[in-house]
Amino acid sequence: MSLPVKIPPLGESIASGILAKWHVANGATVKKGQALFELETDKITSEGTAEADGVITLTIAEGTEVKIGAVVATIDAKPESGDRKPETPAAPPTSVPTSVSPVSGLPSPVSPAVRRLAEETKIDPATVPGTGKAGRVTKGDMLAAAEKPAVPAPAPLPTAAPASAQSKIENPKSEIAPSNPQSAIRDPQSSARQTRRKMTPLRAKIAERLVQVKNQTAMLTTFNEVDMSAVRDLRARYQDDFTKRHGVKLGFMSLFVKAAVHALREVPAVNASLDGDTIVQNSFFDVGVAVSTDRGLMVPVLRDCDTKSLAEIEKDIAAYAVKAREGKIALDDLTGGVFTITNGGTFGSLLSTPILNPPQCGILGMHAINDRPIALNGQVVIRPMMYLALSYDHRLVDGKEAVTFLVKIKQAIEDPARLLLGV
Repeated sequence: MSLPVKIPPLGESIASGILAKWHVANGATVKKGQALFELETDKITSEGTAEADGVITLTIAEGTEVKIGAVVATIDAKPESGDRKPETPAAPPTSVPTSVSPVSGLPSPVSPAVRRLAEETKIDPATVPGTGKAGRVTKGDMLAAAEKPAVPAPAPLPTAAPASAQSKIENPKSEIAPSNPQSAIRDPQSSARQTRRKMTPLRAKIAERLVQVKNQTAMLTTFNEVDMSAVRDLRARYQDDFTKRHGVKLGFMSLFVKAAVHALREVPAVNASLDGDTIVQNSFFDVGVAVSTDRGLMVPVLRDCDTKSLAEIEKDIAAYAVKAREGKIALDDLTGGVFTITNGGTFGSLLSTPILNPPQCGILGMHAINDRPIALNGQVVIRPMMYLALSYDHRLVDGKEAVTFLVKIKQAIEDPARLLLGV
């Protein structure tokens, strides 16, 4: 039985994507639940899995744009000979027609199952490239040849079959691309000095949204600086106990998430969005945390941060980091945030102007922590300082509210007890 491998639905807003990478080779044996391919869309990257055991035949090349529901491969889900009772008694070896007898060069005689299939299908095993040990023809090879005689299974060694018998995908435009998905969509004008490649859907969507923010919002940025001494001491004092109790380390991000929730409560204008000429005021606190991946920037959302502990927030951040690295961020993980935090300091950024994540009207930028001299109580002292940046939509948020919001975050970080007392 041949089962189609289809591009699964990923959400109402996603109609197509780029088949970025095959995790299996054409003609390979796959197991149910095994990851088969990687699909890039303008929002997320997801994986397709096998629905049954069997031998897979790829029909679409890497780098090809495919629609949701499109068939990209088939799986021959017939059981192996060891798990299947023969429908008819196997013919004795002497009954094999001369047209299907083994040829010199095959490492060993064909198996009884292959011999029986040769009689049933009238296919000479000598014409079928083998994928078994040392190039031996297996039952799966014969079944694949019977299903699709024009697409022979791949030979594992260059000498096992002529070049014309190498496995090819039934794609009228291209064969399977190299392991780099971008190489399949390079421009013909590429050369040794310059390469050209099409934007991935995710990168194209990021570019579109950045231009949209620039053209459709009145974005301004206000800056401040924060002394990180208090939270550094807090982490140093309780890190071991925190890790033993909760199984996760206490980081700076969870403290800034809590500080952002505190500031959103104090300055609710930042916890709003604009829908046409209507102001939508939010009364919940789902905070997005920007995560950089090899495929581009993603902003998974931490839900109900006002009711979660620091440990719960740290666990959520760690889980999202793993999902982002493995390309398993789901569409629901990226929707519904009311405010965003981005940490350019991870890469050494000293100061930047973060860009809004629409329809949100505020985003906080964290930066590198550097020891700097500051004036404190009439004396010059060295303190670990971080610059903070708040970009906001001036159509909804006035300058006074933006500055107040950033001051509230500064106060909460420099005196974490405020978070506990709610002041």
